[in-house]
Amino acid sequence: MSEGPQSRIDGVRGALAARLSVDVGTLKPLADTGLAHDHIVIGETGKLARIPKQSQLDLSAEENLEYQAACFARAGASGHVPRLHNVLMPDAALPMGALVVDQIKGRSLSLPDDLGAMADCLAAIHSIPLDDDRAPLKNPPDTLMDTFTEILIQSAFVARAGLHPESEAQIRLELQGAGRTLAQAARPVKTLITFDAHPGNYLLDECGRAILVDLEKARYGAPGFDLAHASLYTSTTWNVESSAVLSHDQVAAFHDAWLSAVPAELAEATAPWLMPLRQMMWLWSVTWCAKWKVRSLEGSEHSSSTENWSAELSEDALIAHVADRVNDYLDPETIAQVRTDWAEQDTTIMSASAS
Repeated sequence: MSEGPQSRIDGVRGALAARLSVDVGTLKPLADTGLAHDHIVIGETGKLARIPKQSQLDLSAEENLEYQAACFARAGASGHVPRLHNVLMPDAALPMGALVVDQIKGRSLSLPDDLGAMADCLAAIHSIPLDDDRAPLKNPPDTLMDTFTEILIQSAFVARAGLHPESEAQIRLELQGAGRTLAQAARPVKTLITFDAHPGNYLLDECGRAILVDLEKARYGAPGFDLAHASLYTSTTWNVESSAVLSHDQVAAFHDAWLSAVPAELAEATAPWLMPLRQMMWLWSVTWCAKWKVRSLEGSEHSSSTENWSAELSEDALIAHVADRVNDYLDPETIAQVRTDWAEQDTTIMSASAS
């Protein structure tokens, strides 16, 4: 039988105390609010440890930690992510390792008021000049094909998730629509993106800057994916503290704020892709929900990889919250409402470039 969340976190604190040469009493766990990490404040140092519960990219423990360290290091030039201080590689006592980063003291975003701050944060990340050496971060030759492949892999869970027939039918219609986008010759411009830009992943610091604090799936891809993930209903209502339902006009204002904050060439190349990638990012999100519904019921002992969504890794309250959100996002009426975002939009891309 696997250990429970409290037993695991007690073990993590002990392992961290030994690795950092500090008293275990100075290590204060934060509330369990995420499915992928535990967070422990390191005394009065202004730093915290991010301890993976699993790898969302299904990487080995060592590769996962190196990947996450690279995410923080690459995005650091933006000034809108915590600084990386130390990498504690996995060992027997700390099997997934840990990153030591800045503890950001601030408040959750309040939407729609903080949409501009979120747009500025993403614009700063997307505007970082690209290096020739992009390893170990994902850098697919075709970012649309790569993301659509992820969606198709996740969509295999749709038939197993016990969805309402109308929900499944709508998802499959949108898969066809995304397939038509993929079939076009044009491709979006490529930048560093976070691929986890939902509003619950930011804190507003004392200077009024939005800081993206959860950064583990960054890659080189289309910035439209981040803009969608930041403003879709399936993102803005995920986190209790920042929950909001945005109107079409508010989403448009968010897009305008980002387009005004990035270099003109990037804005011009990205604007035609906002709705097509919004559709595709929503598909990624809802197929992930179907996957979670199936995989969360499996115990850790049944996981054959480091990507482990079993409910026993997190507190009951968090699992209940996630289940509530997933059920809402997979409801046929919710799906129908979200689809209005792009239903009347022309998703034909006449020209665009990738780099």
